[in-house]
Amino acid sequence: MPPLLLDFTRISVARGDATVLHDITLRIGIGEHVAILGPNGCGKSTLIKTITRECYPLRHPASSLSILGQTTWHLHDLRRQLGIVTHDLLLHATDGLTGFELVVSGFFSSVGIWRLRQLITPEMEASTLHALDRMEAGHLADREVSAMSSGEARRIQIARALVHRPLTLLLDEPSANLDLAAQQELREILRRLATGGTGLLLVTHHLGDIIPEVERVIFLREGRVIEDGPKQQLLTADRLSALFGVPVAVAERDGYYHAW
Repeated sequence: MPPLLLDFTRISVARGDATVLHDITLRIGIGEHVAILGPNGCGKSTLIKTITRECYPLRHPASSLSILGQTTWHLHDLRRQLGIVTHDLLLHATDGLTGFELVVSGFFSSVGIWRLRQLITPEMEASTLHALDRMEAGHLADREVSAMSSGEARRIQIARALVHRPLTLLLDEPSANLDLAAQQELREILRRLATGGTGLLLVTHHLGDIIPEVERVIFLREGRVIEDGPKQQLLTADRLSALFGVPVAVAERDGYYHAW
């Protein structure tokens, strides 16, 4: 039996003096398309950092954590299997970096390649161009990232995560700060990645990020998993109202769900 992508049992995580995640049990298979949905402050960021091994669970005899069957990972090796797309990347200095340079830097877990040009192999260059093409961003290879729109920069971020051809993409609020046209374009690209065999793990508070290919939704509130099940069962007015703590109306159209 192949290992699970994520296998968390009774995980609690503290940041500073506060416990942010409480008794999380979560199992996600390789190739699944899953959305983790919750309001701001529910613990999504800490969960992402736990998956990416930037945060570690509290020691407890009943808890366990493995990713792809391993309990310990070097971050560089993990990113070969799990493409990680967070907003932290563009907080680094990217002035003067082209789209190609930012994407190829994914091979080195760096931002930029100032001292690494001699290490770029023809295989790395080919994989970089392929990742840009998958994101329909080949025309951005020579453009400076600082001159890109938010939607273009998001494509470059995802292409950087794709250079290793990972089993799954982990995306943190993928449509944040994008206008309506860029949101629609990005979601269509994510749909093609999903149907092409790349697993998607979306962590979001935007219902519109849940593309039709996502079949399973997990609700996170106050650091706890409160629901986990099929999308059609959970994305209802009653359940979303309970999750977000306000009255919510829901409509579905062409496989997308909308709330107001």
